[in-house]
Amino acid sequence: MESGLRFQKWMAWAAVGLAISLCVIWSAIFLISRPSASAVSQSSALITVIPAPTQTQTPTITPTVDPATIIETGGLAVGGVAQITGTDGAGLRLRENAGTAALVKFIAMDSEVFEITEGPVEKDGYVWWHIVSPYDESRSGWAASSFLSAIVRQD
Repeated sequence: MESGLRFQKWMAWAAVGLAISLCVIWSAIFLISRPSASAVSQSSALITVIPAPTQTQTPTITPTVDPATIIETGGLAVGGVAQITGTDGAGLRLRENAGTAALVKFIAMDSEVFEITEGPVEKDGYVWWHIVSPYDESRSGWAASSFLSAIVRQD
């Protein structure tokens, strides 16, 4: 009987040792796999900075049209320069063709400056001029003269 008791004591001590060993291993794995406080506090988000739009500057424009071919209407003329005005911040719709039913290409804002390349065309109760941006030729279209002011060159 004494040998059976020894066997049970040995088994009990082995079970206790195994349990302690497993606890130590589990604690070590937990501590190693846990992120450190410094790693968490140093993480940062990626931020994309988009610059705010800037105001359009008025370029100096010298028309290259012969003065004999200039058609004058209310101060606006082919070869002249016009500035968008009077939209109260809503902008002016520049269209593919003259007329209010024509497709809108883009909206030009107050104070933008354009060269006048064609016109005048009377349609839908407005006088229309084809205008082109001096800094981006893709920004062109037909505009109603009610929202254009001629810029007079001073020689």
